[in-house]
Amino acid sequence: MLKIAHHEIYAHPLPKGHRFPMIKYELLPQQLMHEGTCTDENFFTPRIPDTSYILAVHTKEYYNSLTHLSLEKKAARKIGFPLSKQLIDREVIIADGTIKASEYALKYGIAMNIAGGTHHAYTNRGEAFCLLNDQAIGARYLFAKKLAGKVLIVDLDVHQGNGTAEIFENDPAVFTFSMHGANNYPFKKETSDLDIELPNQTNDQEYLKILKNTLPRLIEDQQPDFVYYLCGVDILSTDKLGKLGCTVSGCKERDRFVLQTCKDQKIPVMCSMGGGYSPDIKTIVDAHANTFRLAQDIFF
Repeated sequence: MLKIAHHEIYAHPLPKGHRFPMIKYELLPQQLMHEGTCTDENFFTPRIPDTSYILAVHTKEYYNSLTHLSLEKKAARKIGFPLSKQLIDREVIIADGTIKASEYALKYGIAMNIAGGTHHAYTNRGEAFCLLNDQAIGARYLFAKKLAGKVLIVDLDVHQGNGTAEIFENDPAVFTFSMHGANNYPFKKETSDLDIELPNQTNDQEYLKILKNTLPRLIEDQQPDFVYYLCGVDILSTDKLGKLGCTVSGCKERDRFVLQTCKDQKIPVMCSMGGGYSPDIKTIVDAHANTFRLAQDIFF
């Protein structure tokens, strides 16, 4: 059964006019239920996890500055959300969603988190709407529990997974692969194990050609026993922060290829949604919903 982490705290209230489309966390599960892709049984509610799982990735000083709401103003501005206890609880619960979804992926082959993909969170700081790095926390959890030995992170958000690259730069148990816009945030990139930088307006055909030439070879070379997939939909041509030229159908084919490859290779895959900033919320929700529709079609 497809298991999906979701909590009402995901849809966090933001100031009017804020550019982050927080409402997608309400609309996406509603859409999946309405169309029959999912039922109540597919969803599970994450909780506040054991702090040790977070501290396996983030420094105690940084984590305490979040929980005590004592982050310096400059550091808080880089995150882009007004800090509050509810926001910090949200981030911690998202991380637990990814931890538990990782366990479900081991059981069922795949599992999802409606939120997450917070790949701009570093060991000791956050930025760009990312406070705690959920997939890094998930990977370290799997290692601690001896549930995985080698993890491949496939980050196909339009922005480089700079925080993820920093966290795992000296960790041979995790291979970080980021395929992203060359001329986009972060403007000072970190070094992933494999970075593929795409020019502005890269279309479906070119995007998919590169991905299909890269992922199978990576899996063959690295032999991972678990995949984290960050499936941001900000690669769309309509995205306000994207600069690439992909269509919704091209984005769907991207997801199909990644998920089918994991299924064929019998590698459990955990999906976090990542970014999406198209002006029409329907475009964002439909592109994200495709990932869940494909998960049901391919794995179940």
